[in-house]
Amino acid sequence: MAAQLLFFLLAVVSIAAGLGMLLSRNPVSSALWLVLNLFCIAGLYLTLHAQFIAVVQILVYAGAIMVLFLFVILLLNLDALPQGKEIEWKKVIGFVLAMGVLAILCYVVASSLNILPTHISMESAYESGLATSLAEVLFSRYALPLEIIGVLLLAATIGAVMIARRKPV
Repeated sequence: MAAQLLFFLLAVVSIAAGLGMLLSRNPVSSALWLVLNLFCIAGLYLTLHAQFIAVVQILVYAGAIMVLFLFVILLLNLDALPQGKEIEWKKVIGFVLAMGVLAILCYVVASSLNILPTHISMESAYESGLATSLAEVLFSRYALPLEIIGVLLLAATIGAVMIARRKPV
């Protein structure tokens, strides 16, 4: 019961942080809202017993990527965003209600076709979230795609360095 309560609390805070990020007029505070959102998502991964993914979420996204975002924001010297149009709350409420109706419709169709996800045991969820089981699948079943992604990332890094150089070669 406590795990479910923590899951829903983190989900609500994550949604609120996402809305805070979108509605914030200051780019730095918007980035800090995004950091809170990323930490909440890491907490959601922990409640689902995916410890490795939660640690990677914090290290890579909340750490490295957000430092890069803040560096770019401060490098570009962005002030507060210009005032836009007033938010039309009727459209926002209509969108939320339409998404709710769409979610109910998808649930009804999925349950009538008997394609709802099945419940898995806590033991199998715990074992699938460990780094050893993830590494076993990555380095056996998905070894070739992993190597291809590594080569593509290396080529992208070399290309970014070549583009960033001031003098042509």
